[in-house]
Amino acid sequence: MGNCLTGDVAGGKQAIGGVQQMPTSTNNAGQNDAVDFFFRSRGQYPLFSQIELSLSASNLIDRDITSKSDPMAVMYLRKKDGNLEEVGRTEVILNSLNPNWIEKITVSFQFETVQTLVFHVFDVDTRYHNVPVKTLKLKEQDYLGEATCVLSEVMTKPNRSMTLNLHGNFGAGVSRKLGTLSVQAEETIASKTVVEMNLRSVNLDNKDLFSKSDPFLRISRLVENSIVVPVCRTEVVDNNLNPIWKPVCLTMQQFGSKDTPLLIECLDFNTSGNHELIGRTEKSVAELERLCQQREAINFVYPSTSHGRNKVLKGQLIVDRFVEKVQYSFLDYISSGFELNFMVAVDFTASNGDPRTPSSLHYNDPSGRLNSYQKAIVEVGEVIQFYDSDRRFPAWGFGGRTADGHVSHAFNLNEALYGDEVVGVEGIMSAYSSALANVALAGPTLFSHVVDKAAHTASQSLSQNSPKYFVLLIITDGVLTDMAGTIDALVRASDLPLSVLIVGVGNTDFTQMEILDADKGRRLESSTGRVATRDIVQFVPMKDVHSGQVSVVQALLEELPGQFLSYVRCRNINPVGAPAI
Repeated sequence: MGNCLTGDVAGGKQAIGGVQQMPTSTNNAGQNDAVDFFFRSRGQYPLFSQIELSLSASNLIDRDITSKSDPMAVMYLRKKDGNLEEVGRTEVILNSLNPNWIEKITVSFQFETVQTLVFHVFDVDTRYHNVPVKTLKLKEQDYLGEATCVLSEVMTKPNRSMTLNLHGNFGAGVSRKLGTLSVQAEETIASKTVVEMNLRSVNLDNKDLFSKSDPFLRISRLVENSIVVPVCRTEVVDNNLNPIWKPVCLTMQQFGSKDTPLLIECLDFNTSGNHELIGRTEKSVAELERLCQQREAINFVYPSTSHGRNKVLKGQLIVDRFVEKVQYSFLDYISSGFELNFMVAVDFTASNGDPRTPSSLHYNDPSGRLNSYQKAIVEVGEVIQFYDSDRRFPAWGFGGRTADGHVSHAFNLNEALYGDEVVGVEGIMSAYSSALANVALAGPTLFSHVVDKAAHTASQSLSQNSPKYFVLLIITDGVLTDMAGTIDALVRASDLPLSVLIVGVGNTDFTQMEILDADKGRRLESSTGRVATRDIVQFVPMKDVHSGQVSVVQALLEELPGQFLSYVRCRNINPVGAPAI
């Protein structure tokens, strides 16, 4: 989403956004297999309300020795069989026993169902503070307690909020007060209005002794009963009393209405978590727009410790740019006729083992049991095929010695001279089995050829103005021998309507794949110094899938809508038939 400040937060100096752009249902979208399947695959149906939950806690126990706990909350939905299904995680807040998390957790409220929510609170170990929260292994964090409620209980409260006592098992005879967890629910507003602002400050007070302040802005919405709901935080600008922050993007579901008061706090970042207030101001979105239009600055104030007047400061907030626009959702595009075209590339290198032996990752089990490659094709393909009207998929292999005796790094699985497409997931499975009988495993492991081939297809579609977006699934067991070439190919492809999902099979060290998956915020850089336009790669290790930690389908759909939206929004591409905005 360009410079919109959203995403995973590890509690450090990264910018924290509010709500991630989640797909919302539209009851008038018309019949669409893809939209319908998207929700049904999550146990959701077209008539439901999207609910955002804001979480805060008080008086948590302290599990750290030299500082306070660094808490993160995880929410689960208790399924009918009693198992817990993770729904979402907040960010980590450093050194706080009274955290007020910014990251919202979205859940669908279904009137006819008892939806039991279970919340676990953890103290995240210091060594994980720069790791994206979704990758944290919860068993490695300190448990701080848990709480349970039913969503309908929260929704029927007058202000849609509940405070729950945390409890937990800390050994026989141990009775401790573990603090409380507060849950505030808000129904997602259907409006797609967003505002983007360029904010800066001048003449800020210096709060540091040996250097200048490290300022950032925290924006919160003021709701009834003086409740403060944080919605956005800028990045930290180091050692600067006249900071210019990257553009801030706020959705209407974050700011409520243009007249809703916002609390804008300027704080000096401290690694201890005790950020020092430099100054603050209360302004609505409408007032911020007026400041921009009239080219006026607003002075920060410092709240009075007594009941006297607030102190007016020299430091000022300036709105250099204010743009209000409509932002379409992922489902707006999909339901309008945009298609996701699926392509698959399978690793035929010798490290997979002889397909005739049961130890091989390519073993074709006579009992019908699927090998890891087949599982990945089926699990991902069965979802993606609903987004592609003709269900004709290019299917390639790489690293194999074909019938002509040469090793190829992008050969057609179906061996057809007239094209590389097969029909449906069944067509991919059939072509894969046929190729195993006719292609000798060889090597080395090169991705660049299939990435370039997928990019060529996406480029042709782009030149024809087709409403298509392409998803390349690469299934591999190996360590790359063309890392630089692959990065170059991915950087080139980042300008195209293309995402690359890599599924790792077997027990190889997949550290290289984590580099390609730029989840830690650093975009890929080519050998010529060119930086990728956007992140287009998602990597999922199959061993984590089979251990129940993550679903391939879930991993794909979590990342894919955001990658799709980053592409169409950067190019101002609208849904089919939608008016220009």
